[in-house]
Amino acid sequence: MDMLWSGWGDPAKAAPLPDSVTGLLRDLLGVKPRDTDTSVLAEISVAEPPPAAALRALADAVDGEEHVLTDTESRIRHTRGKSTPDLLRIREGDTEDAPGAVVLPGSHDEVLAVLRVCAEHGLAAVPFGGGTSVVGGLAPERSAFVAVDLRRMNGLVDLDPVSRTATLQPGLRAPDAEALLAEHGFTLGHFPQSYEWATIGGFAAARSSGQASAGYGRFDEMVLGLTVATPEGTLEAGRAPRSAAGPDLRQLILGSEGAFGVITAVTVRVKPLPRSRIYEGWRFASFEEGATALRRLAQDGPRPTVLRLSDETETFVGLAQPDAIGSAEAPADAGCTAIAGYEGTDADTAYRREQAAEVLRAAGGTYLGVEPGERWAHGRYSAPYLRDSLLDAGAFAETLETASFWSRVPALYAAVRTALTDTLTAAGTPPLVMCHISHVYENGASLYFTVVCAQGEDAVAHWAPAKEAANEAVLTAGGTISHHHGVGTDHRDAYVREAGPLGIEALRAVKRRLDPDGVCNPGILLPVD
Repeated sequence: MDMLWSGWGDPAKAAPLPDSVTGLLRDLLGVKPRDTDTSVLAEISVAEPPPAAALRALADAVDGEEHVLTDTESRIRHTRGKSTPDLLRIREGDTEDAPGAVVLPGSHDEVLAVLRVCAEHGLAAVPFGGGTSVVGGLAPERSAFVAVDLRRMNGLVDLDPVSRTATLQPGLRAPDAEALLAEHGFTLGHFPQSYEWATIGGFAAARSSGQASAGYGRFDEMVLGLTVATPEGTLEAGRAPRSAAGPDLRQLILGSEGAFGVITAVTVRVKPLPRSRIYEGWRFASFEEGATALRRLAQDGPRPTVLRLSDETETFVGLAQPDAIGSAEAPADAGCTAIAGYEGTDADTAYRREQAAEVLRAAGGTYLGVEPGERWAHGRYSAPYLRDSLLDAGAFAETLETASFWSRVPALYAAVRTALTDTLTAAGTPPLVMCHISHVYENGASLYFTVVCAQGEDAVAHWAPAKEAANEAVLTAGGTISHHHGVGTDHRDAYVREAGPLGIEALRAVKRRLDPDGVCNPGILLPVD
């Protein structure tokens, strides 16, 4: 099943906003209903596909013309990603970044062949998994390109129960990966908000981080080996769990976003399926107090599997439990909601839960019971659907995230909130800015911001200065430009500043060696030479 072409996920799961929320948007933020309807898919056009000779060569590369799609609908469904600007543009019928064709390779060798054809015919190649990028990662800076959709490469290649490793193909969607591993008693434990649609290859290419990262780790920490198809041949990385044999080439590919090649296999560590899962809620008087409590658990333990904290605004609105927004169950009192979740054996879960509760109480937390935690778990993938409903109602809603060391988190939080609030207020659309800590580490944490305001006359152009101001605030306050969304084109200029001139030149040298013709996702991650 493909995602909704003009929104997120399964159209059957979309739901209009409650009247109470619509009224709040109108009264608090001045949101007005949309003047125009969303474009109709059947009425949208795209540019001409690549020349016939190139299409024939692509068909030969992937074992038949049935694996090269040039119909309008397929190309629209592979246009850009799922950021708010992406959705607003496609809803207006803007297909400027549509691929010339969608190519469906079925093996590593076929991917290599596709890249050779692209080099020969002057086409760029954009790896496509779930299409969930929110940073412009699927819109290369070349007009003639094909989307390399990896959905046919969706299997469990190998499972080693002794070493507890699994080798997965890149087009395997996360729920399918979990189902295949569960048949053998294992889990990957990677559950990002994009879980229902994102793929294994995309997780690796973007350095994904799941909502249970406190217990299972980030995806890049799970990866033990990678196979990559590049225009210059095959790159294999990872022969052992750890190695001192030079720099770790896995880290060169992780987070490279298709700029160096196409990931065709990922070997990951797996964990036994948990026997017990329990999620609970806690309340803190302030975001600062709650952050201190999370830091104590992250540094000294025992660390929960899931650990997150919503600030006062996010808690008041109810976004800490998305399914409760607009209902009588939405929290209405002051303070900040934290969610702690525990997964593992019965004994381990009970022990960590008991010991963590002592830390949270000592840090000022009030136990709210399991209901808030279970509500969060039930609605953990629903926020993107809420974003679509906000857009339908005429509001603008977007997210951005960053991370830094614990000592810098307060200043980073204040700087980004101020940048967004001041910029959008000055533009005549005062925003609601919400934030939560979504991932914790011994040395720091991530901050995930949600912004809601009126759309303005041109919503995409209206948002651009605010996003630029937020990026500047992140860099100035010592944060990283992205914790898990990636770089794409939206963060590329800021990433150039973060990496520094010498670092960028080193990466350019790698790209020139692996991709001398600039076939692979040009303009993504690195500026085009």
